[in-house]
Amino acid sequence: MTHRVAVLDKELCQPKKCGLECIKYCPVNKSGSDCIILNEQIKKAQISEDLCNGCGICVKVCPFDAITIVNLASELATDKVHQYGVNSFRLFKLPAPTKGEVIGLLGRNGMGKSTVINILSGNLKPNLGRYAEPPDWDEILKYYSGTELKSHFEKIKEKQIKSSIKPQQVYNVAEAFDGTTKELLEKFDERGVSRELVKELGLENSLENNLKELSGGELQRLAVAVATSKDADFYFFDEPSSYNDVFQRTSVAKVIQGLAKIGKSVMVVEHDLTLLDFLSDYIDVLYGESAAYGIVSNVLSTKVGINVFLDGYLPNENVRFRDKKFTFNASASTTEEFQKGDEVISYPLLEKKYPSFSVSIEPGTISKGEVLGVMGANALGKTTMMKMIAGVEKPDSGKIDKKIKIAYKPQYLTNDIDVEVESVLDKANETPIQG
Repeated sequence: MTHRVAVLDKELCQPKKCGLECIKYCPVNKSGSDCIILNEQIKKAQISEDLCNGCGICVKVCPFDAITIVNLASELATDKVHQYGVNSFRLFKLPAPTKGEVIGLLGRNGMGKSTVINILSGNLKPNLGRYAEPPDWDEILKYYSGTELKSHFEKIKEKQIKSSIKPQQVYNVAEAFDGTTKELLEKFDERGVSRELVKELGLENSLENNLKELSGGELQRLAVAVATSKDADFYFFDEPSSYNDVFQRTSVAKVIQGLAKIGKSVMVVEHDLTLLDFLSDYIDVLYGESAAYGIVSNVLSTKVGINVFLDGYLPNENVRFRDKKFTFNASASTTEEFQKGDEVISYPLLEKKYPSFSVSIEPGTISKGEVLGVMGANALGKTTMMKMIAGVEKPDSGKIDKKIKIAYKPQYLTNDIDVEVESVLDKANETPIQG
């Protein structure tokens, strides 16, 4: 027996621009049943998971790749924690917060990590997959009877649990608060630890700066400090290492570990495996189909959890969730002599001065067929160097004679234009993207 999962990406589904191939070619529809219909209210396709036979024809014929059909083991049907709606993302199983421990959540994007945190923090009430008629708290508590999660949900029901969440998008913090670093810390410091956190996270020089003046790394560490300074029972940190160098990441990890040492429950979502190994006591691996469904594994020790994620196989559950394993091979040169390809671009001594910072770049070259890594702590001028070579920033001294076209991906991203992804790609490609 299988548990059918049929997910429709409502943004990709465009019935007005297609020939309704999913409806026309569905074999169940041809037999007289209404497996796939056009929902007249939302003007999108709707798939019956009860009638669907899992053939996958609709997936293949959809011109916009809007349909995902997955066949799961029937046993998982009883482990459904939440489903957002018909043909929508659903989450199976939940990790259990543990006092005095840091639990790492490891998985690809779109697997439900945010859903996990919203449920465990009390911001989202689990519906056990019954989105049309959600269960009440008594039913939810009965479902989790005999598990560690029952007491956690009892506290949520009685509003006896307080959560502190460090969001993934730290730039939203600067948009939401118009003030200085010091003012924000003072506003949320419920534990009286902001002074220590400023020192531990290296924010001394940022205290009087407005949030809109902070770098990505400073905003990230400030968000960690704000979340840590709140007096909560459950702490969640969503990708706390972004924008920070290795030294700053270590400082962030030690601050988060400090919460566990005083008996708090802590969960961390992090894609940096090295940091996760250093930071976590245990790991829960999330796997599934991005934006379709996510499954939370049983809790694993940190090293086992990371290796399981890299292997793509859960031996205790006998589940392979990826066809190929990730392997890391040390590069070996066939000769001790360093070989360079044809020179693509060269740059002389470059200098750039700002009111509070200056950087000097020694002459160098970039060769064809090589990847040149630039290493160093934050605020030493790596981004300025890249901008000058790419022509985004003009050096005060030194000139780059560019005879080639350079593509530049900036450090910080903005989302201030309301256009389709396809049009952005077409513009960057200078011709329509095919396929």
